Amino acid sequence: MTEQPNLEYLKQFSGGDQAFEKKLFTVLKKEFPVEKETYFQNLKLNNFKLASENVHKIKHKISILGLEKSYQLATEHENNLRESNASLKDEFQTVLNVITDFLETLNY
Repeated sequence: MTEQPNLEYLKQFSGGDQAFEKKLFTVLKKEFPVEKETYFQNLKLNNFKLASENVHKIKHKISILGLEKSYQLATEHENNLRESNASLKDEFQTVLNVITDFLETLNY
C-alpha cells in the first residue's frame, strides 16, 4: 500500500493558524504541478543535475504532506540523479501521482 498524504504536519507547523494553513496549501497546489512538469522535462532530456534540483524542491512539499517514506525515497532519488542514475524514477513517479491526486481532490 502506498503512503497517503495528510495535513497533520501542516497543521502542526501552522500552530493552528488557519489563514496560514490555507496560504501554504494554496502555494502547494500552485507550485507542485509546475515543479513536477519541470522535473519530467529535465528527466526526459537526461538533464539529471537539473532533475535532481527539481526533486530537491519537491521534497519540501513531500515533507509538508507528511510522507516520511516518500521523503526518504526522494532523497535517494535526488542523490542518484546527481550520479546520472534514474533507477528510482518509476517509484518517484508513483509518489508524484499520489500527491497530484491528493491535491486535486482536496479543497482547503
